Amino acid sequence: MKTIKKVSRLTAAVAAVLLLVSCSEPATDQLVIYSGRSQALVDQLVTDFKQQTGIDVEVRYGNDAELLAVMNEEGGQSPADLYWANTMGAMAIASKQNLLKPLPDSLLNKPAAFKSSSDEWIPVTVRYRVLAYNANNVDSTQLPTSVMDLPGMSEFEGRVGWTPTYSSFYDFLTTVRLTQGDEEARRWLLGMMQLDPKSYSSNTPMVQAIAAGEIDIALTNHYYILRLKYGGGEGEYEDHEHYGEAEPNANAPIKTYHFEEGDLGNLALVTGAAELQTSQDSEAAQKFLGFLLSRQAQEYAAESVHEYPVIDGVTLPDYMLNLERAFKLSPEYDYEKLQQLEGTLNLLREVGVI
Repeated sequence: MKTIKKVSRLTAAVAAVLLLVSCSEPATDQLVIYSGRSQALVDQLVTDFKQQTGIDVEVRYGNDAELLAVMNEEGGQSPADLYWANTMGAMAIASKQNLLKPLPDSLLNKPAAFKSSSDEWIPVTVRYRVLAYNANNVDSTQLPTSVMDLPGMSEFEGRVGWTPTYSSFYDFLTTVRLTQGDEEARRWLLGMMQLDPKSYSSNTPMVQAIAAGEIDIALTNHYYILRLKYGGGEGEYEDHEHYGEAEPNANAPIKTYHFEEGDLGNLALVTGAAELQTSQDSEAAQKFLGFLLSRQAQEYAAESVHEYPVIDGVTLPDYMLNLERAFKLSPEYDYEKLQQLEGTLNLLREVGVI
């Protein structure tokens, strides 16, 4: 029954996005972007691009799953030129479904890290998985060096938060499965469940709970902590209820813990963009992709949503790690493999998490 409800919600969401598409056919000289990234991030960049190039742009928003479903429903009749994905899992699926065009070396060679192995998409920004903790209640020197050892921290029983139905958690667990094996991923999940974690539908209320002292630790993405402390917008499209957010508080008792360099607990979650097979104007589409890799666009993303750039020479807010250290945090990984999501969902169902 739970699966049927999820499918029904997705079907309704896809229908809504399709209705939007059918009601606003673009002009032939208009660049159309399907974006899993939020309007709060995208709008200003699109405005800047329009002003600098004179190219008209229309953006249509949805979460990654909805947009993939829409593109498959539209087929070759899709008006979309570009797909700007919030997760690499979604981008890998788009590549597997032959929705993307190969890109030229002039674009593929610009990023300093997290490059595509398929040559069909560019990385745009990076979020890192981290452990958030309440600094009043937790001694960080006692935290494990690897995320795989987190289930052994029995002293945190009942004081742990997680988001087991969130896309970034899916990408993390998929990486665990594919690098450590299904049985190790299962062992980790069952161990985490023994800690009696509190489940949250979104990272925002979870980090608020840490700051309020309701829980002590939680796996999350780094920028949620920075948003709570320093403000800033949301990077990903959200179609669910928005949670009330208090004024930023740099002194909030929540801090970021990084596991040892190369650990899966520091996994880089990359956002990306690609030209679609249905694009009618490759020159304009690739010009927009190049703009996303410009210093201007990369600095804006860092300042507005606290995500890390993928090119060198970008000035970051002083509360973010320097780029050289940030690049070393995550293990090297082929993000194309994140298309193997179904095995992760099956595992979560088997152990009773979803």
